[in-house]
Amino acid sequence: MIHEILKMGDARLLRIAEPVSQFNTPELSKLVADMFETMAAANGAGLAAPQIGVNLQLVIFGFKSNPRYPDAPNVPETVLLNPVLTPLSEEVDEAWEGCLSVPGLRGLVPRWSKLRYEGVDQFGAVISREVDGFHARVVQHECDHLNGILYPVRIRDLSQFGYTEVLFPEMDPNQDD
Repeated sequence: MIHEILKMGDARLLRIAEPVSQFNTPELSKLVADMFETMAAANGAGLAAPQIGVNLQLVIFGFKSNPRYPDAPNVPETVLLNPVLTPLSEEVDEAWEGCLSVPGLRGLVPRWSKLRYEGVDQFGAVISREVDGFHARVVQHECDHLNGILYPVRIRDLSQFGYTEVLFPEMDPNQDD
């Protein structure tokens, strides 16, 4: 089932998400399936449960190719619950981000270049990965949603924030965010 994606301004996006305590349940499996369907319908690179009004520490991400990020390398399809992120260096990269909850806009956002993420999947199996580049950026962006953070608050220079169609006129307007 495709869910409505909440938009910036909805107070539910500002909550701190609750940890998931039960794994491998029919309800959790349905939620994960619905989230992947919702993400695919919106051409997303990732989706956090709070974006569809579910206040749980659950994010999904991954794609082989994505029209919203045509130059991005593929990211393995992942279900991550109760995540913990640990930066592996002080190095920070700035890159353009969009968000399904902030449609039509992009901003230049600083993120850790390399990190380890740990958590569990929907079955309770442990996940621990060290990643960098776009993969690290996607994980940080989605996990921010679990702490009530939308990417515009991370932008250092608001002159680097605007409408996708103005910043990137060459982009397909149907794939803006």
